[in-house]
Amino acid sequence: MNLLASGLTPGHFLALGAALFCISVAGIFLNRRNVIVLLMCLELMLLAVNINFVAFSRQHGDPYGQVFVFFILTVAAAEAAIGLAILVTLFRNRRTVNVAELDTMKG
Repeated sequence: MNLLASGLTPGHFLALGAALFCISVAGIFLNRRNVIVLLMCLELMLLAVNINFVAFSRQHGDPYGQVFVFFILTVAAAEAAIGLAILVTLFRNRRTVNVAELDTMKG
């Protein structure tokens, strides 16, 4: 089923992307303690940008926006895997994921 034929316009997708982006920015500013939540908000921000790319790509009829989304998702998956691996190592060493306690670099 064609999404544009079902009554969904690119404005709907842009509004969804804007709402997700605002939620992720609010999550970053309101929660400065837990590193895992900060990473989740960063991933949500990338998802909001991807929704906008797909909406504009669909509206203009060229696949470049969707190809760009593919590369963004690849980099985001690698970033999430590396970030979580670093967090697991930090948690094993320090027994916390609190940002305030992770700001010192001790060997």
